Amino acid sequence: MRLPIFFAKRYLFSKKSVNAINIISGISVVGVLVSTAALVIVLSFYNGLEKFILSEYSVFSPELRIEPAKGKVFSSNSEKFEQLRHNKKITSYSEVLEDKVLVEYNHQQFIGKIKGIEPSSLHTHASQEMILAGSLNLQSDGNYYAILGALVQANLKVPLRGGDDQIMLHIPDKNASASNINPLEDIRSRLITSNAVLRFQPGFDDLIIVPIDFAKDLLNEHQGVSAIELYGNNDNSKALQKEVQGILGKDFNVKNREQQNPTLYKTVRSEKWIVFFIVTIIGIIAIFNIIGSLTMLVIDKKQDVIVLKSLGANDHLIQNIFFYQGVMIAFIGSFVGAVIGLLFCLLQERFGLVTTNEGSLFDAYPVDIRYADFAIIIATVMIVSTLVSYLASRLNIKGFNRRSLLDSN
Repeated sequence: MRLPIFFAKRYLFSKKSVNAINIISGISVVGVLVSTAALVIVLSFYNGLEKFILSEYSVFSPELRIEPAKGKVFSSNSEKFEQLRHNKKITSYSEVLEDKVLVEYNHQQFIGKIKGIEPSSLHTHASQEMILAGSLNLQSDGNYYAILGALVQANLKVPLRGGDDQIMLHIPDKNASASNINPLEDIRSRLITSNAVLRFQPGFDDLIIVPIDFAKDLLNEHQGVSAIELYGNNDNSKALQKEVQGILGKDFNVKNREQQNPTLYKTVRSEKWIVFFIVTIIGIIAIFNIIGSLTMLVIDKKQDVIVLKSLGANDHLIQNIFFYQGVMIAFIGSFVGAVIGLLFCLLQERFGLVTTNEGSLFDAYPVDIRYADFAIIIATVMIVSTLVSYLASRLNIKGFNRRSLLDSN
């Protein structure tokens, strides 16, 4: 084993004057280096985008959401929910009542989603960053206020703090009598003053957030709630989710942020790996330079191979010499490429070298360095390079033996 490695090192790090073989070997190293660095940079940039998108989504979504396993509403008047409300691990507990409503303002109409929450809970987990304009107050001096989603405000053109800014909400009364002659008696309508507009966020732009007492009155649902939203006081949301699920049992589903919107999480993560495979395929083309490098080396070292054979070396030993040289090229290229990629990502994270256009959500492209990705990248490059080196060395030795046999004849 040591003899093939010794020859491979001598051939790769030859101290002779630079020739075509050295140049081709250098090109092979550079090909692996660039491929590895590109994979590190691309994945780190996509990690940064993923982290940014999910962090933006997490501003609008609760850490945990309790929903009934069956039906749309459930009663929260039980000891289990009182236990959760006073749980010290939970910093925010809010009952939620939701339904589709028709929103009307100045003869303009829009179908949105009303979301009634406990006003006190809003200030526990929300911040002014959620608001594009206005304030977070839902209730003051006995008056109710609404926070509008960006799409609702844009379609209805509701002014904020500008005189007549009350919107009308309509919904069919689920308890309406079948004997009513006038259809308008089957519709419940309530006025509420708009107080703020949420920042645009897909999935939340059709919301009308109101106090839960107002929602119960509008929906004529005084006993049940649609969900309960929770925020914990530590980062271990999985443990809290498991604890809450254990308390409530199988009649309720306790969902984390990923389970609340699985499509978003799957889309963001699948895009990252799709790009990874595309860049990997491009990198494989560069790695195939190793074949040319080993082929030229076998031709250049023809006399050395003949001498080794005369000394008793078999085809397996000679094949291993060129195989280990290919592996060394891959190792040097992948290691140096990973270091260069890491340095570039650290500089981007610190100084923001690659910037975006004005008006973008961020000034410089976000970067999130995950060292698990480094292991995947280096493993991928080394596996592909090892296979290419093995096939190249084997085919070249077979070709060398065939040419030698023809020459002897």
